[in-house]
Amino acid sequence: MSDDERLARVTLSVVGEPGQARMLDLAGQLGPRGLLQRLREQSDLSDVSAAVTGRLAEVDPERELAQAERQGIRFVIPGDPEWPAQLDDLATAGTLQERGGVPVGLWVKGPLRLTDLAGSVAVVGSRSSTSYGERVAGDIAAAVGLGGRVTVSGGAFGIDYASHRGAVSTGSPTVAVLACGADRVYPAAHREMLTYLGREHAVVSEAPLGAAPHRIRFLARNRLIAALTRGTVVVEAAARSGALNTVNWAQRLNRPVMGVPGPVTSACSVGIHHLIRSGVAMLVTGGDDVLELVGEAGEHLVADPRGPEEPRDALPVRERQVLDAVPVAAGAPLSSIARVAGLGAEEVRGILGRLDERGFVEADGVGWRLGAAAR
Repeated sequence: MSDDERLARVTLSVVGEPGQARMLDLAGQLGPRGLLQRLREQSDLSDVSAAVTGRLAEVDPERELAQAERQGIRFVIPGDPEWPAQLDDLATAGTLQERGGVPVGLWVKGPLRLTDLAGSVAVVGSRSSTSYGERVAGDIAAAVGLGGRVTVSGGAFGIDYASHRGAVSTGSPTVAVLACGADRVYPAAHREMLTYLGREHAVVSEAPLGAAPHRIRFLARNRLIAALTRGTVVVEAAARSGALNTVNWAQRLNRPVMGVPGPVTSACSVGIHHLIRSGVAMLVTGGDDVLELVGEAGEHLVADPRGPEEPRDALPVRERQVLDAVPVAAGAPLSSIARVAGLGAEEVRGILGRLDERGFVEADGVGWRLGAAAR
């Protein structure tokens, strides 16, 4: 991209709202420079220009870039080597609450390159999380990180923070996508974590420097979390939850949606239980399940759960039938064992001999009882 193109995108980032679908659609059709020219002319874009004209005269894109550089923040745009190509899928994902489209650029703080997010996993959920949900989210993020994938979340209270913390606990990369400017800390209680991510991993925002975390900007942010990642895991979500908005975007983008079940009595899990019941989300219980679902074919396959195998499991059916008829402590005569097993005495005699050789039964003064191998 040319310098003029980058400056035009910076200008649009500053004057527009994050995820403003109409403006981003026009930027795609006219190009950023073409859109700016039309806005300055106030030609036929009254639905967009009314909202941004007042800001246009005040924007100095070169100053914005210089200010960002002083804070260690870079502006990544389509065409840059670092641009995450998966974001381009937003061009055909439609809109939700007038939010949608490919961002004109992303403000990024931290050394992690956005191209490293190609196989990443979003772990999101309720801000009013339970200790159960936080533990599960942390464990999943840790397993995802150890599996070689980046964990992405929103830096908020509850499940978001637990997922970042879980990844960090294993030294794995994790990225926070914010609804405010990348130079701001929100929530303030997470200053230490967000500062760490901005220094060691990455903090990402579509909003320009200094932007406040308005409610509508969280909805715009959610589409980025869904689009940047290979799949979205929801650990806890009430009937009304911002995490469900992220799920909606993941569905539109044809990305896997995974849900962790909670206690059936928990209000924090009502939303995710509905997603699982309706077939929107695939049930996962840990990081191994997640890695299998987002991996390539044949990668990270999870074995079907099985109980512990016992030595008697390998015996033929008729030998198990006889063994079931042998008492545990006091010996029983062959005739009694044959009657209980429902087999002929001569056949039982031969089977008992074979079982005796392998330690499954042993003879005492009265008859036969279970041996050490069968107890």
